[in-house]
Amino acid sequence: MSTLTANSPLRLSHSEALGVSQQAGSYVQSRSSAVNAIQLPFFTTPESAELWNTYENLLLSCLRTGDDKTAHVYLEKLAGRFGANNERVMGLRALYQEAMADDTSQLSQILREYDEILFDDPTNTPIKKRRVALLCGLSRRADAIEALVRHLEASPNDIESWAELSELYVSQGCYQQAEFCLEEILLSTPNAWNVGSSDHLGKTPAEYQDKAGLISESIRRFCRSIELCDGYLRGFYGLELATRHLLEMKNNPVHQSNTTPASGSSNSSELPTISVETLRRLNQKATSTLAEMARVPRDHGPGPPHTSGIGAVDDLMKSSTMFRER
Repeated sequence: MSTLTANSPLRLSHSEALGVSQQAGSYVQSRSSAVNAIQLPFFTTPESAELWNTYENLLLSCLRTGDDKTAHVYLEKLAGRFGANNERVMGLRALYQEAMADDTSQLSQILREYDEILFDDPTNTPIKKRRVALLCGLSRRADAIEALVRHLEASPNDIESWAELSELYVSQGCYQQAEFCLEEILLSTPNAWNVGSSDHLGKTPAEYQDKAGLISESIRRFCRSIELCDGYLRGFYGLELATRHLLEMKNNPVHQSNTTPASGSSNSSELPTISVETLRRLNQKATSTLAEMARVPRDHGPGPPHTSGIGAVDDLMKSSTMFRER
């Protein structure tokens, strides 16, 4: 259980989350006397932030695996300690209610309850975020974007909301707006390796007159992400794909005439062309690193966990081998 205090249950694999939730019932029984209304020295375990953080993580793990009964036990314990009107507890209760909903009509009723809460307290951030998530679940992405924009006007330093808004814009094909959101994240966290590889989404055809220019820029972004986090699986994955694709274009006479940027384009005047030798070395480095990651996955190393991407890496290795054999 100690790992839950340091790692979000959302970072666990499905099997790990199931194992944690199966122990949740016995854990709460063992801690049943840990916190009392009246603390008696020498007879009670001191209260700690770690305990309540563990309760919250166990609540989320139980909801994820469908153990609604145990999840409700932890929810009531948090509400009993911090109060039902605590914003964080309200957000967890909202998540629990959404998980318990059986159909769209019940979700719509929960959405109306969110509107009532926000009418009384427009600054309730957990409820605002749950409302956005629920709008997305109801396929009302335009309303979710509008809600996030209003939220960010009041809380411009909310990085999580900027990232969510960027994904929503991408889903609607609004790439320039998505890039603006990613740039806002980089202003607050310039070393965000998982953002730097994506913040050229909004480039228009006028800025990239050729496909090779766009791929070259992608390669530079992936290299920057790997420089910031040498264990970033998606960075190496993207680097392998991009370098392989650009090598194929350079080796194909049909595409060679189209790989020279048009005169006056910003890409041709600011960025040097990546040589074929450099592309080959980058591709070999990405391929060897991905093969190592697939062989020894680092579930809790730097960067996001790798377990969910190992299958995709295996498929990529097969296609990469076919590419090198040609």
